[in-house]
Amino acid sequence: MSTPFPFTAVVGQDDLRLALLLNAVSPAVGGVLVRGEKGTAKSTAVRALSALMPQIDVVAGCRFSCAPAAPDPACPDGPHEVGAGVFRPARMVELPVGASEDRLVGALDIERALSEGVKAFEPGLLADAHRGLLYVDEVNLLHDHLVDLLLDAAAMGASYVEREGVSVRHAARFLLVGTMNPEEGELRPQLLDRFGLTVEVAASREPDQRVEVVRRRLAYDDEPEGFATRWADEESDVRARIVAARELLPSVRLGDGALRQIAATCAAFEVDGMRADIVMARTATALAAWAGRTDVLAEDVRQAALLALPHRRRRNPFDAPGLDEDKLDDTLEEFASDDESDGSAGSGDEDPDPDPDGPGGGGGQPPQDGPDDGDSGGESPGEAPAQGGPTEPTEPTEKPESGQAPSPGAGGQSPVRAAEPFRTKMLSVPGLGEGAAGRRSRARTEHGRTTGARRPRGALTKLHLAATVQAAAPHQRARGRSGPGLVVRRDDLRQATREGREGNLVLFVVDASGSMAARQRMSAVKGAVLSLLLDAYQRRDKVGLVTFRGSAAEVALPPTSSVDAAAVRLESLPTGGRTPLAAGLLRAHDVLRVERLRDPARRPLVLLVTDGRATGGPDPVALAGRAARLFAADKVASVVVDCESGLVRLGLAGQLAGELGGTAVTLDELRADSIAGLVRDVQGNSRGKGQGHSRRAA
Repeated sequence: MSTPFPFTAVVGQDDLRLALLLNAVSPAVGGVLVRGEKGTAKSTAVRALSALMPQIDVVAGCRFSCAPAAPDPACPDGPHEVGAGVFRPARMVELPVGASEDRLVGALDIERALSEGVKAFEPGLLADAHRGLLYVDEVNLLHDHLVDLLLDAAAMGASYVEREGVSVRHAARFLLVGTMNPEEGELRPQLLDRFGLTVEVAASREPDQRVEVVRRRLAYDDEPEGFATRWADEESDVRARIVAARELLPSVRLGDGALRQIAATCAAFEVDGMRADIVMARTATALAAWAGRTDVLAEDVRQAALLALPHRRRRNPFDAPGLDEDKLDDTLEEFASDDESDGSAGSGDEDPDPDPDGPGGGGGQPPQDGPDDGDSGGESPGEAPAQGGPTEPTEPTEKPESGQAPSPGAGGQSPVRAAEPFRTKMLSVPGLGEGAAGRRSRARTEHGRTTGARRPRGALTKLHLAATVQAAAPHQRARGRSGPGLVVRRDDLRQATREGREGNLVLFVVDASGSMAARQRMSAVKGAVLSLLLDAYQRRDKVGLVTFRGSAAEVALPPTSSVDAAAVRLESLPTGGRTPLAAGLLRAHDVLRVERLRDPARRPLVLLVTDGRATGGPDPVALAGRAARLFAADKVASVVVDCESGLVRLGLAGQLAGELGGTAVTLDELRADSIAGLVRDVQGNSRGKGQGHSRRAA
């Protein structure tokens, strides 16, 4: 087993280390979600924590890590007698992104259950992690149903496996830690709320800290065991402090004054539900125990708010997590109790962070600059989150990076802000796909309604009971059945086929030319695209953005799961110049070709936002028509969002939709509450629309 990097050797990152240690002291806090850019050693810090976890005593031979003093009465390996056990280190279990449901919760041997009535259960990762640490790297890329199962188990402290009337339950209490890079996509707000604490990490901009990060990493890589030995005393001290804080935790008093501050803070920041109040209370109590105190102070409530509230203020993918610290201080001061202002009894001369080099104070967000900048990976620097959590995307205050968005050139205009987003009608890809689970188009999935049965192509995951019984019934006499039980063999088992929804690749192709440049009109267009982006986020799609203006087209955003990145590119998009429609279509076709090689199961949906005009070069309209027919030949589902306005309309967008083999909708028809028209699934029959002709994609 490789030697982990010492936890106490991590440079900076005070908030990250503190959040991890608070959960080690009190797993009831609810886990930690670590958000940050690549190369900030999120995984290194989490793996280092496992070496600090105190040893646990378990029942010898129990696969579910039952405690000898209080064994789980429902343990599948039980019942266990109360008595002495054996000590072993607490486990750190890693859940890979591609894990199956059976690997997570465990699997039943359905054949033995049906034929012998035996609950033959193979434990999953949740059982392995019981009384330890469960780590999910790139948790934002994990399938939604796995995240739901994971968080339900973390909340209930138990895992349930239900298969065709056979039930197994076992305890599953663990410290849950997830890490993610927001550039690769966000978690749903409902799932964000299930993590107790969230920490934003970024690499330091302080040269001395970066030098120290590199120095320690090189020393560790040269001699891991020797480097760990040099930090052994510090590791032992932190481990002992965790044990002491755990013992002190039941004695910590959470007074009415602190509770009132917690409730007032959650109300002031308009946090949904009551989970935030409970998490803040548990976090503040753990902070007091970690500091060696038996009373919760206002400083504990403040730190708890900075760790527990920022991610709960994020209500849509375009909101930045964050907290207004001035407002927080005002709220705490307003609701401070009289005895709090004089200092609580029992705090005395206690130092809230007696270890100056250990994780202590700091806000819920990484510092911007100065010698306390945190970093544990020493790679590319990043920005701290914006304060206050805007309700809609704001125009960027920094110059866009090269290649992110075109700068206004000759005839270009400054970017226009998007109009208020709205709820859009459903757009989907025809047919039955087999892509990643999502909420847009019909697909064969592991979850959904049962549509039939087939022989399993490997391990059986979803039994079709009726089909299995039907296959086994004709052979009972030949198999010598003599009792009431059904004689079932492996050849009789049938896998249930299910139909659900998949996520698609939604490729936006946006006309940013002069014909779209009227500021009020472009604002409406951007608002529509922003609305479609929000819809793509809710339906678990990947998104990409191609824009065309002037003399060329460019990929403003390659296909990604991060819809907020697409929103940022959209906001900074200037307009003006000619309309190279053919170039935009050809660039989009090339993007789909490359993406088809990377992810062949994910079906694309092209959303072309244009008024249908084409300029530049000889016969630009005919050239655009030939480019559009490439999509029709590949049977790519497409929708043209017709942005043409005014009393006189040429109907060019409808004609273009016909060439694409898709359908055209106006901005008004795109709204879910519009009665101007019905937006249908993109299908193959033709119809006329407006002055032009369009038909649904085959």
